Amino acid sequence: MSFLTIGHRGVMGVAPENTLLSFVRAEQAGMDVIELDLHLSADGALVVMHDAEVDRTTDGTGPIAGKTLAELKALDAGGGERVPVFEEVLTAVRAPLQAEIKDVTAARALAEVLTEQNLTGRVEVLSFHDEALAEIRGLVPGVRTALVADRGQGEVVERALAVGAAALVLNIRHLTLHTVDKAHRAGLRVIGWVVNTQDELRLARALGLDGATTDRPEIRRTGRFTA
Repeated sequence: MSFLTIGHRGVMGVAPENTLLSFVRAEQAGMDVIELDLHLSADGALVVMHDAEVDRTTDGTGPIAGKTLAELKALDAGGGERVPVFEEVLTAVRAPLQAEIKDVTAARALAEVLTEQNLTGRVEVLSFHDEALAEIRGLVPGVRTALVADRGQGEVVERALAVGAAALVLNIRHLTLHTVDKAHRAGLRVIGWVVNTQDELRLARALGLDGATTDRPEIRRTGRFTA
């Protein structure tokens, strides 16, 4: 399998994260896959945002779960961009997607969209939450899933296998060759995040990773030639 470059929240290094502009820019840059994050609004919409609160990435305050979609749509998500919902991203770009479940309650709503639109070939579901991956696998036959982990990577291979995940998405700063080898022996792909510099890209290559999540579109260009 070739080395994948995955746009982190679109390409958040050059456009406001998790906005339609960021996703379009990622596709224009030729990213192999585009990653995004999902929460549920108060009225059940699949909202694309990383944090549980709107404070950091918009001009609003408070939790996503406490706001309706209309209230969220009134916020500025950066440069005049609006907070998108998952279905809008599906229309705005054609690239394969990684949809990360941040709020476990979003799993069922995501499962409904994947089933209704027959998206198992296009969308891979990610989460830090084992229970979210287990739930969506039970709801959507054939869905591809990946377990995400930051510092605690000691049992990630066993956890991934237990919930039927086919891949690991791991913080490259805490990733070891032992973990990569163990995952590959178990048949799991390993993606590193976040890879934004040439040194980090060389590390990803040295570890034998299957791909890298990046904020920087130029990583895709150099990644094709960096040993």
